[in-house]
Amino acid sequence: MTDLVGRRAESAAVEDLLARAREGRSGALVVRGEAGIGKTAVLAHARDTGDRWGFRVGSLTGVQSEAQFAFAGLHQLCGLLLDRVEVLPEPQQAALEVAFGLRGGPAPDRFLVGLAVLNLLAEVAEERGLLCLVDDAQWLDPASAQVLAFVSRRVAAERLALMFAVRDCEEGDLLPFSGIPDLRLAPLGETDARALLTAAVRTPLDDAVRDRIVAEARGNPLALLELPRSAQPARLAGGFELPDALDVPHRIEASFQRRSSSLPAETQLFLLVAAAEPTGEMALLSRATESLGIASDAHAPAEAAGLLELGTQVRFRHPLVRSAVYRAAHAADRRRAHGALAGATDPAVDPDRRAWHRAQAVLGVDEAAAADLERSAARARARGGLAAAAAFLQRAVELTSDPADRVRRALEAAQAKHEAGASDVALDLLAAAATGPVDDLQAARLALLRAQIAFHTTRGGDVPGMLLDAAETLAPLDPALSRETYLHALDAAIHAGRLARGRGLAEAAAAAQQAPPSTGPPQPADLLLDGLVARFTDGFEASVPTLQRALAALTDRDSCADDARWFWLACHVAAMLWDDEALYSTACRAVRLAREAGALATLPAALNGVTYVLVLRGEVARAGELAAEEAAITEATGAPPLLNARLMLAAWGGRERETVELYATMVEEATERGESTMIDLAQAMLAALHNGRGNYQEALAAAMPPCEHDVAFSSLALPELVEAASRAGQPERAAAAADLLDRRARASATPYGLGLAAYARALVSSGPAAEKHYREAIERLRGCRIAAYLARAHLVYGEWLRRERRRHEAREQLRIAHEMLKAMGADAFAERAARELRATGEHPRSRTAQPTDALTAQELHIARFVATGATSREIGAQLFLSPRTIEAHLRNIFRKLGITSRRQLKELQLP
Repeated sequence: MTDLVGRRAESAAVEDLLARAREGRSGALVVRGEAGIGKTAVLAHARDTGDRWGFRVGSLTGVQSEAQFAFAGLHQLCGLLLDRVEVLPEPQQAALEVAFGLRGGPAPDRFLVGLAVLNLLAEVAEERGLLCLVDDAQWLDPASAQVLAFVSRRVAAERLALMFAVRDCEEGDLLPFSGIPDLRLAPLGETDARALLTAAVRTPLDDAVRDRIVAEARGNPLALLELPRSAQPARLAGGFELPDALDVPHRIEASFQRRSSSLPAETQLFLLVAAAEPTGEMALLSRATESLGIASDAHAPAEAAGLLELGTQVRFRHPLVRSAVYRAAHAADRRRAHGALAGATDPAVDPDRRAWHRAQAVLGVDEAAAADLERSAARARARGGLAAAAAFLQRAVELTSDPADRVRRALEAAQAKHEAGASDVALDLLAAAATGPVDDLQAARLALLRAQIAFHTTRGGDVPGMLLDAAETLAPLDPALSRETYLHALDAAIHAGRLARGRGLAEAAAAAQQAPPSTGPPQPADLLLDGLVARFTDGFEASVPTLQRALAALTDRDSCADDARWFWLACHVAAMLWDDEALYSTACRAVRLAREAGALATLPAALNGVTYVLVLRGEVARAGELAAEEAAITEATGAPPLLNARLMLAAWGGRERETVELYATMVEEATERGESTMIDLAQAMLAALHNGRGNYQEALAAAMPPCEHDVAFSSLALPELVEAASRAGQPERAAAAADLLDRRARASATPYGLGLAAYARALVSSGPAAEKHYREAIERLRGCRIAAYLARAHLVYGEWLRRERRRHEAREQLRIAHEMLKAMGADAFAERAARELRATGEHPRSRTAQPTDALTAQELHIARFVATGATSREIGAQLFLSPRTIEAHLRNIFRKLGITSRRQLKELQLP
């Protein structure tokens, strides 16, 4: 085709993508460039190639006005595939059908919808390959864009290819397509531009005219095709005129405007109605144009001019034709067109599109139209379309005349915009709401939402004070919400720590003492609030009973949505109390709930929590698997990576360069956010690295700040501080830290805490007392699941025995430590044990290589699932992958392990 003149490399890229998909190596490609540069032509070439190679081809085209309708683009792509929806697991089937409005139910997580779409496309692709083409992706509705980006990052072993054409514009820059391979279309070179112009314009051109068109088109293929058609006859004959100052896409649009404006008035109105109705449905367009008195053949001149094609659907020659027609129309004519479309749209079949057209037809305010939009927002929210709900509500605000209703809708719109991630717009809506007649409760909700937006966007140091102000205002108006807000304020103050500006943690705890009392039996959130207030006003020991009741309430009762909001805080409290069982069960529960709900927005943080515990339990291989899964999910969802687990794995693994790099990044980002709790965690991890490598002065410097701040991770840093100070010649500092650890551990009374306390007392003691504490530490730590510190207790006991010249006994302890630490991947500590063993005259045994060493973290993760008897479909649902991808990984696992069946895999001892 002529539009692909000079696109040999691009054609090769398309054919390579399809060749890989045909072989079961699926992939995605984003084609980028300015309007008219040839993106649609590249997609057309892909379609032709896919047809020749036997692919099934599905396509959709984004339309700017469709961006307000949740999952509209996705429905356009998947609508014809829904006859296969019964193959999906019930949760995925329900999520997809709720999203498409085919059944009622709770709003689905968008990534569960993504998993459903991934499996649906993979199922269809199994038959003969599937090519999905998305043109004008910059105008996809946000829900569809997020789902399709997720699918593109999770495809692996399917016979599936996805291609997106994205125009260079602000909307295109905001698409969540980062990490997907790009193909940027450059302008055609002069030789190719002349060839395309010659092929497109059959009449002879003067050389001067040809040169002028080539120069002004600047290598843009659509400009080369369109500018000659819109040029004055004198110009084609070699005349001269002043060049336009517009850039090429605007010149193309202007040429379309000139061509459409020369048509009869009735045809122009027909074009405007077609441009205002994105579905292209001919029956709807006919009803709308008939209501305007437009003749049935009014479209003929537009067809003759090459601006559109009519069939069962209306198709514009290029999206720029649609935008050119719509932009050029007078505002009154646009309102007439939307009014006709609203009247022609069946309110029972498509109430949301009717409400949207009706809203665009209004000049000024209209309560009925605003109420329609409010109902549409409720339906969009029920389908999981937060961005669509926010758009409907925002327009409803503009149409509302009653000041009180306007404030109410502005608050609802701001909440929806915040939940949809449009924080700047949410703040604008809050500012608009604040200008109206705001009652006390609305003023408090306004302040609360402003604080929540600040916490979400920056974790800023001024957020605790903002939340406290809102909580205090809410106290007499909504006591339950006030208590919840006080807990949010404490959470924010813990995050901010020493970087808080204005009221910090101490002030937040003092203020929260004035929270309204809870009504009825205390819920976990109530207990967390009361316990944290006690922790930061009366001290650690005073807080323990209430915080332990909160943890027990969270772990004992059935799951509920309210509990899930406090899991991070509960995990922090469990770590603070050295309650490893509550920490593990709460983190695992968070992972389970996130997997069941398909909540990939919260799953990475939950996986981080479990990874943290697994490292301390000595299950470093499993921790690495979960960290790899978290990294893959954050990449697939386009979220920023979470560094906590990776830093902990690197530090305990003794990988100094990686640890230092992750530490620097984590501290820089946390400082920028004003989130000192993450700095404390990073410093505790750095201390563990240096203790493992025997760099005790560096370990001491890293461990001291989180212990002095005593906010988030002092429980993790205290044992590192005791060990570092005792080995760095600072016995007084070590003894003070050991005393503090001992008092708190006795208050918590957990085997983990008491074991660490004995460990610390041993390090600051001498003679028989030291040995007694070493033995107690080993005994108590053996009674919990924290194998990492049990191994370290054997290590420090062995080091002490060697210094006491009890070489034989030292070897026994050091041998145990070395084998445990080596097996769990704590290489720096293991090497420290090995050095001590060599000093006793014993050569440490090398770790025996295992067949599973050849597996990647993801393969080992899948192997564990298979060993439990899970099917590929069940594993795929857990890991957000298609069954075919699981099978491909399983083939690699079998090959690497030299086995041929799942039964043999079950019999292996996985690390």
